[in-house]
Amino acid sequence: MRDLNTLGPWLERFLVEHVVTERNLARNTRKSYRDTFVLLVPFLSRKARKSAERLAVSDLTSRRVLQFLAHIEDHRGCSAQTRNLRLTAIRAFARFIASRDPAQVAWCGHIRAIPAKRRCRSPSAA
Repeated sequence: MRDLNTLGPWLERFLVEHVVTERNLARNTRKSYRDTFVLLVPFLSRKARKSAERLAVSDLTSRRVLQFLAHIEDHRGCSAQTRNLRLTAIRAFARFIASRDPAQVAWCGHIRAIPAKRRCRSPSAA
């Protein structure tokens, strides 16, 4: 990996090596993780005012992740369950980076500290 701070190479390694090869996650899980980053990268790019290829790991802050999660709920109409699935993918990505770059452990802790949203169950589901 050329630049440990650039988000792109980390994301490629995560989706290709970790999700597919190391973890051998189910096809739908892989698609869900991929879709999370298809939505997240352009969102981060707008927030950081940088092109996607110039995004750094440090551009993925807990504040921006929370803004992204609010965005997908408010503007895309996603449920709390979908929001939590997106958060799970982002947390897994943070854990992946921290496991390979000890300098990112504190950053990972901030991302992993974002709480999942409790979803309301309908009275008929109780």
